[in-house]
Order: sequence, then structure tokens, then C-alpha cells
Amino acid sequence: MSQTYGRIVVEATGAPEVMKWVEEPVPQPGPSEIRVRNEAIGVDYIDTQIRAGQLPATLPTGLGFAGVGTVESVGNEVSHVSPGDRVAYMYFSPGSYAEQRVVPADRVVKLPDQSIPADIAAGALFRGLTAWYLANRLRPIGKGDVALVHAAAGGVGLILTQWLAHLGVIVVGTVDSEEKVAALREYGCPHPVLMPQEDFVAKVKEVSGGRGAAIVYESIGVATFDRSLDCARRFGLVASYGWPSGDPGEVSLMTLRTKGSLFVTRPTVTQYTAEAEDFQAGAAALFKLVKDGTIRIKVGNSYPLREAAKAHTDIVAGRTLGSVVLIP
Repeated sequence: MSQTYGRIVVEATGAPEVMKWVEEPVPQPGPSEIRVRNEAIGVDYIDTQIRAGQLPATLPTGLGFAGVGTVESVGNEVSHVSPGDRVAYMYFSPGSYAEQRVVPADRVVKLPDQSIPADIAAGALFRGLTAWYLANRLRPIGKGDVALVHAAAGGVGLILTQWLAHLGVIVVGTVDSEEKVAALREYGCPHPVLMPQEDFVAKVKEVSGGRGAAIVYESIGVATFDRSLDCARRFGLVASYGWPSGDPGEVSLMTLRTKGSLFVTRPTVTQYTAEAEDFQAGAAALFKLVKDGTIRIKVGNSYPLREAAKAHTDIVAGRTLGSVVLIP
């Protein structure tokens, strides 16, 4: 076995080209750690923000939080997986853009289907856990409720749309191309909205019989946030979990009062899976639905690990569809 492994590091934030490939000694796991040889690595929008300096990070830093691979070695306190097992992990210290990674054992789950393709499992985990908490942990939502999902053909959006449909929710989903409209229909969203040609506020009102959405899943930011508030029904919830177009900024309490005593939250997957038992529960629920076919994972874009810069460029430009992965 090679005594070194390759990984991507960022020593100074900036354009995608700041990502550097380095070779380092193979790390060994501590007593409660696991060393995984990556087969596929999830790429998420937050990675581009860390690389660009839009989110704080201690430099130099790795990138990536989730991966899928084979267990190479385990610490002497680890009992739930063994060398040779195929596993998925999510660990909130960036560094998954690598051929191998050592992670805490409680952030690792054995894949219930050991034959699942690595790209599918990696495309599912980070984005699927985001969809899990959005659909199941914010507030009860179910049969007959209407939800608005922005960027519904993205990696989180496609999984979230399917999860909501599984719960009986009627989903209105926004996209920005005809190709993504077709993808939404293929993945079970009955009410796609092509922006900017179509008015998502009007569509939500139409679909909900004028009441509005029980939850608005706001993942665009300043470009849509104010009008997203117009989509929520009385006592509705607006969950702002991403803002590629910019931070929406302050929200007036008077506005929330006037628009129907609305609730607004800025949730993060790091908070909702901070406890190991929540991570394990979310991962188990996700992979169960993937295994039985309730949720299909679309990996629209796959890149060699060394071409992570191109993956970042395409994500920021909106050229990706579904989940994005890197292959070592």
C-alpha cells in the first residue's frame, strides 16, 4: 500500500484555481477513528463558499465534508464497522477532497446496501441529510400541505422534492432551465416553475387555493427572499437554508406580522446532525428510502478528484443538475 496519499488543500482563498494537490503521509486512525479509502466524494455549494472566502475557515484548509468508500483500518475502540466494509461518512471538519480520510467513528455509517454505487451514495449523503432535516425536523408537514422548493432540480432540491412527495406534500418547485423542468417532472414534482418567465408566487397561490405554502424552502437568497415571504400561508414557515445570490439581510418583524404572523429560520445541517445519534438516524432514514426506491439520486455531474476546480466552476455557474461528485 502506498505510504502517501493525495488531497486538495486551499492555502489562500479565491478562484477555483487556488485549490492545490498535495501528497502527504497516510494517516493512521486513533482509538475511536476510522480510515476510509474514498471511492466518491460529495461536492456541495458550501465548498465553493469556503474556497472563495465567503465563509470563514482556518487556512490552510481542506474541502468537502462527505464521502463514500471502503474501510482500510479502524481504531481499537471501533466495533460497528470492520476493514473491507463500504461506508458513508459526514464530518464537519473540511477535508474529504482526498484519496483517503480519517474520521471519527460516530460520523460513519455502514452502507445498508453494500452494492450501492459509490457515486449514488456520495451524491445522497450530505444533500440527503439536508433534505431529511428540512422535511422532517423543522415542523410537521404532510398530506395536502403545499410547499415551495427553490432550486428544486439541484442536489438538495431533487431529494427534498421526493421526500416531501413521500410525505404527501404538494410541491411547487422553481428551476431556471427547460432541462431542469423536465428533470423535476421525471422526479415527481407536479408543479415546476421556470424562472424568470413564470411567477412562483402566483403558482403557489394557484396550487394552494389562495392559502399559500406551509413551508417555503428558500435556497436562493436575496434575489427571491422577499417574494418568498409572499408565498407563505398564515403562520407559515420560511426556511432560508442557502443564499447563492446573497444574504437576504435583516427581516422586519413588522413584515412578518403583516404577512401572516410568519416564522423565519436559518437552519443548517451542521446543527441538525451535530449529535451523533441524529446523524445516524438521518442517514438510516435516507438510505432506507434510497434502497427501496422511494428516493432516486441523480448524479448529474461527476469529475475526477484532481479536476475539483472545474466542478466548482460549473456549480457556481449553475451548469450542474442533481448531485455532484468527485472520483479519486
